[in-house]
Amino acid sequence: MSRIKTHVKKGDTVVVISGAHKGAQGTVKEVQPAKSRVLIDGVRMIKKAVRPSQQNQAGGFVEKEGPIHISNVKLAEAPKKKAPAKKKVAKK
Repeated sequence: MSRIKTHVKKGDTVVVISGAHKGAQGTVKEVQPAKSRVLIDGVRMIKKAVRPSQQNQAGGFVEKEGPIHISNVKLAEAPKKKAPAKKKVAKK
C-alpha cells in the first residue's frame, strides 16, 4: 500500500479557500489521505442523530466537524519574523 502525500498534517493551521466555508480558519484535527479529506476544528459543523447507548443515554443530536476536500484548504501564513539588520563594517 503506497502512502499518499498531502500538503497539510494534523495540527497545522489552515484557511478554507473555496466552498461554502470560504475564509474559515482552524487547526487540522484529522487527515484522511485515501479520501483526500481533512477535518478542521470548528469548520463545517454537522448535526448527526445518535441512538441512546451506554455512553450517551439520552441520544439525540450531536454536532461534529464534517470533512472538507483537501484541495479547498491552504496553510495559513505564519507571521514572518523580521531578520535583524546587518551591521555595515567599515573597510580599512
